[in-house]
Amino acid sequence: MQVFGSSGTRGVANEELTPAFVLRVAKAAGTIWRDGRGGGRVAIARDTRHTGRMLADAAASGLASTGTDVDRLGVVPTPGAQAYAEREGVPAIVITASHNPPPYNGVKLVGSDGVELSVSALEEIEETLLAENFTVAPWDETGRVSECDGVRREYVDELLAAADREAIADADLTVALDPGHGAGSLTSQDFFRKLGCRVVTVNSQPDGHFPGRDPEPVPDNLTDLGRLVRATDADVGIAHDGDADRAIFFDEHGEYVEGDATFAALAAAELEAGDTTVSAVNVSQRLVDVVGEVGAELELTPIGSTNIITRIEELEADGQRVPIAGEGNGGIFFPDYRLSRDGAYTAARFLELVAQRPVSDIVAPYDGYVNVRRNVEYESTAERDAMLDAAANQAQAADADLNTRDGYRLDHGDAWVLARPSGTEPLVRIYAEARDRDRAEELAGDMYEALADAKADV
Repeated sequence: MQVFGSSGTRGVANEELTPAFVLRVAKAAGTIWRDGRGGGRVAIARDTRHTGRMLADAAASGLASTGTDVDRLGVVPTPGAQAYAEREGVPAIVITASHNPPPYNGVKLVGSDGVELSVSALEEIEETLLAENFTVAPWDETGRVSECDGVRREYVDELLAAADREAIADADLTVALDPGHGAGSLTSQDFFRKLGCRVVTVNSQPDGHFPGRDPEPVPDNLTDLGRLVRATDADVGIAHDGDADRAIFFDEHGEYVEGDATFAALAAAELEAGDTTVSAVNVSQRLVDVVGEVGAELELTPIGSTNIITRIEELEADGQRVPIAGEGNGGIFFPDYRLSRDGAYTAARFLELVAQRPVSDIVAPYDGYVNVRRNVEYESTAERDAMLDAAANQAQAADADLNTRDGYRLDHGDAWVLARPSGTEPLVRIYAEARDRDRAEELAGDMYEALADAKADV
């Protein structure tokens, strides 16, 4: 696909991702959805980004021009917009760039079942977009736009109904929350308090300039949360990305917990023999170990929520049970709840474990690995292609098993390294994992040098 990547389409707002472009995306989606799959009505939600209202206005105009009625939901976490779509039986457009830096924004398309659109559905909309074959309604049949109240409250109510409130409340937990000025600022604090937790916060004011930290919940951006955990003697720290579909945790000592360790711990609590879980090609050995121990199966996909969702749907259609799936970045699916990544719900499921024992004990079995991640920026497709060629050459020269499902993953037995182009930013991402930090740093460094040298030669 030329437009829609692994999780929608994103770019620097008002440069790459302009109102005119979003208008065209909405017109294409409205054209496809108008044939009965949307019932002539579509919801629009956004995160807190400064450009969100501008782009949501463009999307609303594009939909209305096709004769589609529009429900304006305002600022809502992406999983809250998905809950609304499922509840109302209408598709949705979410204006969000998730974890990307403040200048970015994006468009994510959700079906009337509350699930991100499949690759085939996105391709159909993309074809309409590129051909500019849009439905144009007569002036007196253009869509009506309505403001919807109470959407965030209804989302929190659904979360409360799905969580084990009694177990969490009885544990008398203190939660340190960092929603990172994103959409979770308006929902997660209320949710955790209604679960019976004492909640202390940092970066909890919704602000599309993200003054306290960047939206991505990675260690360098979360030093304030670690301090808050220690200062308040909290039982756990919880961080979200910009649209709150991810959750990352700190232990009771204020130490960052790798998302891969959290995923492994939750998978160990969910999986049974004969089950299947789905993850991406950058899967940690932690999850591989859990799957092997319980006698489950592991399916790998290219990186990105759309790819994981598509595979879950295929497996479930084939009669297989998939109780948990996701990636080590904090984006986890519990398909029995809803086929969407939900940072608040993931946090609630983790709190159910914390109610029984400390976070450090929960993740201790999965602490034996070190993860290193590096990025190489590019300014042209020529630079990108040269770096990917260099990654291929590294793979050919290495004494390792090669997986090319998404980029180049080299498995060395004791460790692995992966190089792949980002689906949302002009970056080639490098991931490495080993039981020893020096080994992980060496693998990532060797790959980085090869890619950087190839880029410099362009």
